[in-house]
Amino acid sequence: EVISVTNGSGTLKDACNEALRDWSDTYNKSYYMIGTAAGPHPYPTIVREFQRIIGKETKKQIFKYEKKSPDSIIACVGGGSNAIGIFSDFINDKVNLIGVEPAGYGIKTGKHGAPLTHGRPGIYFGMKSHLMQNKEGQIQESWSISAGLDFPSVGP
Repeated sequence: EVISVTNGSGTLKDACNEALRDWSDTYNKSYYMIGTAAGPHPYPTIVREFQRIIGKETKKQIFKYEKKSPDSIIACVGGGSNAIGIFSDFINDKVNLIGVEPAGYGIKTGKHGAPLTHGRPGIYFGMKSHLMQNKEGQIQESWSISAGLDFPSVGP
């Protein structure tokens, strides 16, 4: 069954909230699975294992054509599935791993999705990560043209 997200503004955060809300009511007859690298263990690990094919294929093709490791790998970060997918095969290599965050309407406007550079550590969806939050610890809205990057945290 597909459950549409009607709460909030339809962002990744709202979809995660709705999935957890539904699962908490139906845990005895349903499973919770998320496609983003957010949440408590083992969910980010499961997502990494499914997404790691991105890094394996990238590494294979780079070595096929370049015969050496790249200097850098760049990935967008938000929920984190793209980043952990491509980074996973390069973590132990001497390769710069660069995560790019969305600037949204501009960092100075506060309407962005950059919790790594403009957030602080906190707990969200059962994971400790960098969050966009106010002084009281309440989660701030994020802003990005990309639904997958419109997330007030980053996968652990």
